[in-house]
Amino acid sequence: MGNSSVHPLLALLEQDRRYKLEAYQFVRDALDYAQSVIQMPTQDTGESHPGVERHITGQQLCEAIRLYAVDQFGFLAKAVLNSWGVYNTGDFGEIVYNLIRIKQMKKSKTDRREDFDDVYPFEGAFEPDFAIEDDECPF
Repeated sequence: MGNSSVHPLLALLEQDRRYKLEAYQFVRDALDYAQSVIQMPTQDTGESHPGVERHITGQQLCEAIRLYAVDQFGFLAKAVLNSWGVYNTGDFGEIVYNLIRIKQMKKSKTDRREDFDDVYPFEGAFEPDFAIEDDECPF
């Protein structure tokens, strides 16, 4: 059986074993989340053709991934991402650029892989905003 019948994502998982399939699916879902659920503001790519999707930056996608991870997994978000091989925002960039390479995502002329580096530290980034009012604190 030739390699042409293998889905590009499965071929990618064979070539680059750093990340699990779930990590790729999650990043794609987070992009949908950014565009539809939280309606993150997008930058104009300069292309005014009808049907052209508005574009979000690498930093915006990292923030959308953070919000989506907290929404989906709560306090377990960091542990879940780590279990998929994702330990920092640079890993999101690697995943995105792997997806671009196999034509599962698109990039604009101004996008750079480095846009994903050091966007936020994973330590503490996925803790849902949880505040106890002073008068409720039992201590």
